[in-house]
Amino acid sequence: MAANRSQGRVPAILAFFLVTLAVISLTLGQYPISLSEQWFYLRQALTGTGSLSETQFRLIQTVLLEIRVPRLLAAVLVGAALSVSGAAFQAMFVNPLVSPGLLGVLAGSAFGAALGMLWASSWLTVQAYAFAGGILAVCLSLGFARCFRGDRLLLLVLGGVISASLFTALLSAVKYVADPTDQLPAITYWLMGGLSRVDRQTIAAASIPLLGGLVGLCLFGRHLDVLSLGDDEARGLGLEAGRVRLGLIMLATVLCALTVSIAGLVGWVGLLVPHASRALVGPDNRRLLPVTALLGGGYLLLVDDLARLALGVEIPLGILTALLGIPFFPVVLANARRGWR
Repeated sequence: MAANRSQGRVPAILAFFLVTLAVISLTLGQYPISLSEQWFYLRQALTGTGSLSETQFRLIQTVLLEIRVPRLLAAVLVGAALSVSGAAFQAMFVNPLVSPGLLGVLAGSAFGAALGMLWASSWLTVQAYAFAGGILAVCLSLGFARCFRGDRLLLLVLGGVISASLFTALLSAVKYVADPTDQLPAITYWLMGGLSRVDRQTIAAASIPLLGGLVGLCLFGRHLDVLSLGDDEARGLGLEAGRVRLGLIMLATVLCALTVSIAGLVGWVGLLVPHASRALVGPDNRRLLPVTALLGGGYLLLVDDLARLALGVEIPLGILTALLGIPFFPVVLANARRGWR
């Protein structure tokens, strides 16, 4: 009983941590904005009167609304989406070591974005190519699994391996023919992940489908619990395992493809955060998924703060998530099964 009460407080604690971190993050940058300046700006924006000069008010407004708030929202949404997708994939495939890239969505999105940089001139078109590439790669994995009879989960994994290998090879081909002085450095830098190109238009277009996908996956927590028991047990409990899994895979795929179109390739978040969340609240997906979203959003926001402030130049996000994630992987590997009991 005491353990349940303690676990029940975890979402509120994580939400408080996330809000606090967000407020602090808005103060940090090459142009520091203190908490009191944020408060004065907010009061002046709401009431029309305040102590800030017109120049200072416009400067703070530009820094906050055009740069830091869109980037902050992108970090939280991308971290939450990768983490919840990872938890959903781990439950669907009954494997604690599965990550969101299992079915090739990350490789497909990377190829799509690289192709977009080769052919298209606008960043919005590149993001659309990345999204389409991720969806195409997962459709290829699902199509492969449907062409053969046998263990459905094993065929899906094999389809994912083939799809990821195919799109990785295609990505290499695109890099080979790209202009080495302009396009190739842009592709290479984008593949390392980052949020420096996020603007208000990007986050406005992506936030609704990201939030919708997150809420959708969280609402299917009970179904994920049943799927994690295995297909035979799921069918015995009256659940159409194949159809439900297909729908959840597509939902998680849309989330992953959107994250890649916004931030490039950001690894390890979808593998490690679900395990940390499982250590806090246990394996029940109805409680695990919301906690994973909060923890993943806060984690990537913290890493993004490090990426833009640790050195004089911004560090690609994917490099930092890998450097921070790899030391924890042996711990995850050792406790992978324990957290599912």
